[in-house]
Amino acid sequence: MSQSVLIESVVKRYGDFKAVDHISIEVKDGEFFTLLGPSGCGKTTLLRMIAGFNSIDEGTISFGGQVINHLPAHKRDIGMVFQNYAIFPHMTVYQNVLYGLKNRRLSKQEMETRAEEAMHTMQIYEYRDRQPSQLSGGQQQRVALARAIVIRPCLLLMDEPLSNLDAKLRVEMRNSIRHLQKNLGITTIYVTHDQEEALAVSDRIAVMHSGVIEQLGTPVEIYSHPANRFVADFIGTSNFISGEVIGGRINIPGNSYTGIRCSRCEGMAVEMAFRPEYAELKSEECRNSMRGSVKLSTFLGDYISYEIVLEGGQTVFVNAYGEAAMKMFRPQDTVYVKVDPRKMMLFDEKSGKAIPFEAVE
Repeated sequence: MSQSVLIESVVKRYGDFKAVDHISIEVKDGEFFTLLGPSGCGKTTLLRMIAGFNSIDEGTISFGGQVINHLPAHKRDIGMVFQNYAIFPHMTVYQNVLYGLKNRRLSKQEMETRAEEAMHTMQIYEYRDRQPSQLSGGQQQRVALARAIVIRPCLLLMDEPLSNLDAKLRVEMRNSIRHLQKNLGITTIYVTHDQEEALAVSDRIAVMHSGVIEQLGTPVEIYSHPANRFVADFIGTSNFISGEVIGGRINIPGNSYTGIRCSRCEGMAVEMAFRPEYAELKSEECRNSMRGSVKLSTFLGDYISYEIVLEGGQTVFVNAYGEAAMKMFRPQDTVYVKVDPRKMMLFDEKSGKAIPFEAVE
């Protein structure tokens, strides 16, 4: 039976360095929750604290309302899937899956039934008598997942489980993991540095950086409304344009953009930002556009990626899809980058924090 996880102001120190710095999160019962961030941000350290592999220097972690700070890892009723699979090379698939049940005081029949169910769930039953060396990377990962779920844990923890797979197999496996988690209803905490993976599988995401949480929200919230420049830059691709607020409007070197009004930040140095897919290229000047010239166009199958140098020297990227991709601009062509102001983001250049503004269409 799954249960909620409450993390309250937890800290992990290594000397004077705080790997995890007063983090608080509530993971709901049955939720697929992802810790996302670059290498060294503290996400794996936090996961290991939840698992019981790392001690907790400050704060508390609770499962279903019970504080488990000093509960040994083997008594926490968790399933764990590691980056390197950690399956036993000298055991068959069946023996690997069965292993987690050995100390659970179950009858032989019950253990065999559960192991067979787990193998069927992960679609590896036909490989039950094979050694891990006879399996592909994806099949080995399925064995690791089967071994984790066979014990029917209250909490499933995954640490970069797909990072050793090729791109196509990663997509297949992340879909399998998502379906598995929803079908079983197991509360899951998932660690990854892959933003696309996090957006695809998660109910909610905590974006981590330097031991703290920069933003916590649904994939749509984090992608569409990043709390600061770090999140906007780390999640997906964003263009950043430096400017200054003059007369409530954004003035950028050699250009202007009239779609944003921000009277509260008069005189501030700011950065406008937008996603490449949110912009359009026009051959003539139009409302809410910025003049520039094409530096490079790259055909990528379903879209064309343009590198545009704005007047004033700042560079942005624009993706053209569908009918817009039928007309291909050439290097040196003068173009106008049109962005719906409702799709714009605005950040304080000094603090990096998002700034509320009025969109003028």
